[in-house]
Amino acid sequence: MTQQDEHHPDDVQQHLREVQELLSRHKLVEGLVHRQDMPRHELVENLVHKQHVAELQAKLDELHPADIAYVLESLPLEDRLFVWDLVKAERDGEILLEVSDAVRESLIETMEPHELKAAAETLDADELADLAPDLPPEVIQDVFQSLDSEGREQLRAAMSYPEDSVGALMDFDMVTVREDVTLEVVLRYLRRFDELPDHTDKLFVVDREDHLKGILTLEKLLISDPNLEVRDVMQREQIISFQPDDDADEAAQAFERYDLVSAPVVDGEKRVIGRLTVADVVDFIREESEHEILAHAGLREEEDIFAPVWDSVKNRWSWLAINLVTAFVASRVIGAFEDSIEKLVALAALMPIVAGIGGNSGNQTITMIVRAIAMGQVEQDARNRLLKKELGVALINGIVWGGLLGVLAWWLYGSVSLGLVMTAAMTLNLLLAATAGVLIPMIRIRFGADPAIGSSVMITALTDSGGFFIFLGLATLFLL
Repeated sequence: MTQQDEHHPDDVQQHLREVQELLSRHKLVEGLVHRQDMPRHELVENLVHKQHVAELQAKLDELHPADIAYVLESLPLEDRLFVWDLVKAERDGEILLEVSDAVRESLIETMEPHELKAAAETLDADELADLAPDLPPEVIQDVFQSLDSEGREQLRAAMSYPEDSVGALMDFDMVTVREDVTLEVVLRYLRRFDELPDHTDKLFVVDREDHLKGILTLEKLLISDPNLEVRDVMQREQIISFQPDDDADEAAQAFERYDLVSAPVVDGEKRVIGRLTVADVVDFIREESEHEILAHAGLREEEDIFAPVWDSVKNRWSWLAINLVTAFVASRVIGAFEDSIEKLVALAALMPIVAGIGGNSGNQTITMIVRAIAMGQVEQDARNRLLKKELGVALINGIVWGGLLGVLAWWLYGSVSLGLVMTAAMTLNLLLAATAGVLIPMIRIRFGADPAIGSSVMITALTDSGGFFIFLGLATLFLL
């Protein structure tokens, strides 16, 4: 491999900087030329513009579609659309698949129907199914009509499965062979391909009705005697396969557990209808991870960081409204103890500590529970065991760290009683945080809701209000 062919993970940052520098230079030089008063001004301006466009286009032509997608996501809207116009039309489809949903929407809005149709026609059926929800219905209809009968059937099948199922992730590009042919015949068959489907580490052995009989790994194919038949070397047992209705999360866990590169997808009669690859699984895991991070903060969907203000407002307002209500409740809790705070000013300085530590502990608990749920490690009957365990952790942390804070409060304010109240309040709020951290996601699962959505907002609201009430209530009872 030559130096120019090597590709490092940090190259994409360098590519982004180079594109940004070209755009900046483009604006600067064209701005200077525009302000100059010279003969044949318009001609000079056009030549300068074409020179910069050609330089930027040459840079884009050498980039991988995924790198171009990253660059587009990192540019403000005006620059993004300028760069998008310079991308070769035959690469549009690949890049639209790579960019985030929010950025894809901004790009599609600028494209004419015939451009969208041309981009869609460069994609396979499984890729087209991923892009279809974002395309106008008339474009999808035109593309559907342009496909052959097999392509139509594949597209119809891919679009019929739920988004979080194996069927929505599988692709139809695979190599199948019969068990009654020799390995030499298989090798000759493979040499007829211009290239093998991506991530081909095994061939699927099927009968005349496409029923799965076994798998033939490329390793076995290459090291075995070419005169042997496929049935003599193929793997018949412990074949890991999936059905299109299987949960994509469970399939992803299987890929991780068994170090899979590809696996067959079969229907109810064990006929091979597609395959699942590690690339599909990695994309799914990344999307789920991003969704969970956003949901944890109460965001409904992925957001284009350069989106118009109103779009971002609409994405964020719902949980901010809830947070506003919970913050108002917390303020009223404090208001109910105004007399106590006036009599003992130390309470105002100490109460944020109780609420803050409780919120942090609750977020730790809820993160662990949501992760375990996502990995399929938690069932409803495990709730009591988890609750008991987390309460034990909270009790120990409350006694140890609450005790430390109690000693500090005693040292700062010279009051043993205040130190004891601080310890008790910290312990009780950590117990409240642990209880909420287990029950909130479990209850949401019980009612069919995403356990991650808004969990951080809810736990913080509860530990804030609860922490203020517990601390100020105990102080009122025992100190005043």
